[in-house]
Amino acid sequence: MRIARFSIDGNVAFGVVEGEPSDPDGPVIDIIKGHPFAEFERSGQKVPLSKVRLLPPVLPNKVVGIGRNYAEHAAELGNEVPDVPVVFFKPSTSVIGPGDPVAYPSFSSEVHYEAELAVVIGRMCREVPRDRVQDVILGYTCGNDITARDAQRREKQWARAKGFDTSCPLGPWVETDIDLTRAGDLGIMCTVNGEQRQLGRTSEMVRPIEDLIVHITEAMTLLPGDVVLTGTPAGVGPLSVGDEVAVTIEGIGTLTNKVIKRG
Repeated sequence: MRIARFSIDGNVAFGVVEGEPSDPDGPVIDIIKGHPFAEFERSGQKVPLSKVRLLPPVLPNKVVGIGRNYAEHAAELGNEVPDVPVVFFKPSTSVIGPGDPVAYPSFSSEVHYEAELAVVIGRMCREVPRDRVQDVILGYTCGNDITARDAQRREKQWARAKGFDTSCPLGPWVETDIDLTRAGDLGIMCTVNGEQRQLGRTSEMVRPIEDLIVHITEAMTLLPGDVVLTGTPAGVGPLSVGDEVAVTIEGIGTLTNKVIKRG
């Protein structure tokens, strides 16, 4: 199912998205009682998707990113594939939702898009064995690891380059009906102003999702709602103020954001 977090009339709730854009009345959201990290009931109270504002589908305690997990992407930036996964963090303040603006940071003149499959953690976990990884995943959503590339090169460590405010769009919802096998071969596309810039598949990952979760949880506890960004295919490139960037992942949906000047 597709679980969305949304606001309507000043209230924030989770709901299950039903239907497709082609339906006569469009998709609707069935508001749920409780939250998606435990057993919940559908309320039967439904509102049109067009009448709500979609929010980031989760509010992660932390976003754990994986760098250089696609060989062609590593090569296009002149990097080798690392011997072990490169792990970095994006703070909770970097997270925005579908339709929210990406504010171009004042310290950079080279901001790039990076379309990524985002794994949403469903339960507290640490030291997860490989054969139990499926059990700790709630579902998947679209992510855009917006990166200040010049700052990344200049500063070596990536905290500012990847952690600035609005640098982590997530959405439009969490798709729970995808297992690890399917998640390992999904199409990923990024467009800028409607023009295709990235096109790849998650099967091109150097290390699959199972290996990433095992590696991360050897070191730290993941909490419900935490997000793991699994890396980006080749084709990254610059964004400018006024651009509209969209990440589409097969079986999940499309996440769209516009770049604005930071005020």
